[in-house]
Amino acid sequence: MLRNYSNSRTLGDNIRLGTLTAFTAGTINIASLLIFLSFTSNVTGHYAILAAEISKGNWTQVGVVGGWIFLFFFGSFLSNFIVINFNKESKYFAHSMPIVLEIICLLFVGVYGQFYYQKTLEETEYLVALMLFATGLQNGLTASISNFSVKTTHLTGTTTDLGILVSMFTQKKYRKNGELIGRAKLLMSIMLAYVMGAVFSGLTYYYLEFRVFYVISICLLIVIGYDAYKIHIRHFNTKYRYNRIYKKPNIFAYLYEKIHGIPKREKKRKLVFED
Repeated sequence: MLRNYSNSRTLGDNIRLGTLTAFTAGTINIASLLIFLSFTSNVTGHYAILAAEISKGNWTQVGVVGGWIFLFFFGSFLSNFIVINFNKESKYFAHSMPIVLEIICLLFVGVYGQFYYQKTLEETEYLVALMLFATGLQNGLTASISNFSVKTTHLTGTTTDLGILVSMFTQKKYRKNGELIGRAKLLMSIMLAYVMGAVFSGLTYYYLEFRVFYVISICLLIVIGYDAYKIHIRHFNTKYRYNRIYKKPNIFAYLYEKIHGIPKREKKRKLVFED
């Protein structure tokens, strides 16, 4: 999900990434709505509030809402900054670091809310700001590494794109286009996962309360752990093959052979010119 970059990504990579991150975004958005009475997975509504507060001359609220919008922007900026500056050194590190930062933010919200939250206006504003920064990190990462194919914290563009695709599918030539079909599958998976996350959050919040952010963090850890597992297995297989071919001592291959046994080899065939 995180190892591949831009055009080297497959449809499966994008669907897995889009599904898990859209589920977390839907969960975050409904949790923040129930707790703080504010959406935190997108800033569309906040722009409208910003304009309304400017027209009223309520400059304190203009500063607060403007700060929220900036933090979502800064989260996206920081994600792509990490990706483009550390991609050559380690794609996995560059792509996983924004998720790690998001997890840290959400865990802070969960712990603070569970043990210290007094329901004051100042606390609410700061926690909403932190959650907007976290979702900005997520949206910036998914868009950056997928060449803008995956955006999971809001569904405005997703719904628009899917409506366009459905209208194209009314013609037979477009229904046979594999690229368009794959795009439709990706958008549908993101939409369904987002709704499922929102429903999950709504059903479980009254039992979990702020602990719902721990569940979200676990989902994001799955995103990171999936690629760590894949990289580990690939590294193990490479080391094992190296030992089998070049007869070099290797602890991974030794343990593998102890567990599975040494595979039987077929009798060496003679080459024609050896007769």
